[in-house]
Amino acid sequence: MNEMVRNDVSTDIANASLDPQDWSAFRALAHHMLDDTIDSIANVRERPVWQPIPDRVRAQLRADVPRGASELGDVYREFLDNIAPYATGNVHPGFMGWVHGGGTAVGMIAEMLAAGLNANLGGRDHMPIEVERQIVDWMRELFGFPQGASGIFVTGTSMANLMAVLVARSSALGTLARQHGIGNDGALLTAYTSKAAHGCISRAMDIAGLGTDALRKIGVDADHRIDVAALRAQIAIDREVGFKPFLIVASAGTVDVGAIDDLRALAELCRDEQIWFHVDGAFGALAILSDELAPLLAGIELADSIALDFHKWGQVPYDAGFLLVRDGEQHRQAFAQPAAYLRREARGLAAGANWPCDFGPDLSRGFRALKTWFTLKTFGTARLGEAIARTCALAKYLEARIVAEPKLELLAPVNLNIVCFRYLADDANDINGNIVADIQESGIAAPSSTTLEGKLAIRAAIVNHRTDASDIDALVSAVLQFGARRAGDGIVEIAAPPLAAQ
Repeated sequence: MNEMVRNDVSTDIANASLDPQDWSAFRALAHHMLDDTIDSIANVRERPVWQPIPDRVRAQLRADVPRGASELGDVYREFLDNIAPYATGNVHPGFMGWVHGGGTAVGMIAEMLAAGLNANLGGRDHMPIEVERQIVDWMRELFGFPQGASGIFVTGTSMANLMAVLVARSSALGTLARQHGIGNDGALLTAYTSKAAHGCISRAMDIAGLGTDALRKIGVDADHRIDVAALRAQIAIDREVGFKPFLIVASAGTVDVGAIDDLRALAELCRDEQIWFHVDGAFGALAILSDELAPLLAGIELADSIALDFHKWGQVPYDAGFLLVRDGEQHRQAFAQPAAYLRREARGLAAGANWPCDFGPDLSRGFRALKTWFTLKTFGTARLGEAIARTCALAKYLEARIVAEPKLELLAPVNLNIVCFRYLADDANDINGNIVADIQESGIAAPSSTTLEGKLAIRAAIVNHRTDASDIDALVSAVLQFGARRAGDGIVEIAAPPLAAQ
């Protein structure tokens, strides 16, 4: 009887498994998918940067819940027809709209390998966690942090900035605030950043229970950097009336123009005032990889915490955010929470202490570290740094093109790799907004827009390692042509390009 039951259960398991029934056929299709994906990257210039989604395609994806099974080949065909052609486009060298990295074929393969392992990096004793710890060590070394500093992969810098606020909050109020709430002392906490800082800082204050009103947004100087004197004065005012300054968030690469705050001056201010010093380095922090650009980050080594994204200038496929904290024990105390099912043992798979789940809110965590490890190991920091410096050189090339064109106006200093400019015309804000949409819909390039001192700017963020001078020239030509059409300027003479950035 027991043997009969065992056979029945074995048969049920064989039928219930989600593995392919025909591994050879699956292998052939999988190889075909890989070849198609490699071809799509290798031949990326043959397709538009971006294209609008037709109504019929959008409608086809809004089908009922799939109750029955489908052939994998049919599902893949739907992907090829309805999904792949209408992606964001940041793999394309003409994508300059937002600070999105271009990814690499190496990173794509690493992501596939990580999916094959299907590792959960919340904790326990296995090599994927050691890979993440290795990258923490590398970042500690690159940013000049001490032994004992901690780090963790997250979805992106928005999450990393939130976690930094929580660590700073715990440092200011003590760990009992995690049990009892922020209380009256927490209601008095104030944080500081510049008016040019990313909106996720305000959101982090909201989610942390401190409120957006507790974030003081300080004015900026002519270079779009936080006004340190005004910051010092605001801190003095807040202390005078009984508030408790606890956090300053500096920007290393502002979202609008790529400005880097005076990190050394801010570090000194934080030291004098006993305030947590956090750097939002979403993309700019990785300038540390470039010998040419690293001096712009002087003072970042003094930060209490740094947030950054490997999926931007690091060219790692999405997503791969990261938080580095100087005092690993303070980091751990802000998140660690004992639980019987997370018991640490002396031996076996549950061995080891200080699991990644002790340093962040996630217990279920993907193997983001592998694609980052592959990228760093394959290309090396020197080559990645050169690619970063080249995007800044291309931004300077675009700046030169703009200055040479009578119909174009530069709207902000070019600090790193972000260029803000506009087409000169009556009703310039409306016309430049339409120019951006016209260019996006043409598939030629994908800039974005922002507003600087009331002027709508065409914003080109050059992040992709594939971008070259021809892509810059194509953007300038498109702006002039669409601008002339919108403004009724007739045929616009386009200046000959200067010597292209190498």
